[in-house]
Amino acid sequence: MGLNPHCGDHGVIGTEDDEMIRPTIAEIQNEGKLVYGPYAADGFFGSESYKNFDAILAMYHDQGLAPFKALSFGEGVNFTAGLNKVRTSPDHGTAYDIAGKDLANINSFKEAVFSGIQIFKTRREYKSLTENTLKSTHQKENR
Repeated sequence: MGLNPHCGDHGVIGTEDDEMIRPTIAEIQNEGKLVYGPYAADGFFGSESYKNFDAILAMYHDQGLAPFKALSFGEGVNFTAGLNKVRTSPDHGTAYDIAGKDLANINSFKEAVFSGIQIFKTRREYKSLTENTLKSTHQKENR
């Protein structure tokens, strides 16, 4: 998503996206990564453009979570990337207002738990595959 709510409309209502976000995306693309944007959040979600992507990076909380919750409530998982710990949460948040009332739908919580487990396993596998691979292979061959 864009930093400016309308991506600055080509400088008419701001230059943040043209000056900071677009050059950053270009740098990442030059590294061979498939990254696109920025997109104005209202049009992006309203036109269902989000369906064309595997992941969406929002620049701030409400820009991403409001449409995410509207589109996936009851089934979605919020994942906070970039932490040294795995953090997932159900799309409904803590739901303190219905705690203990036997009203909660367990699907989003269940998906958050399973997603957290999968992310943990994937990180562990990645670490194993990228930690001094020559040493690991050599040690295994000599056993």
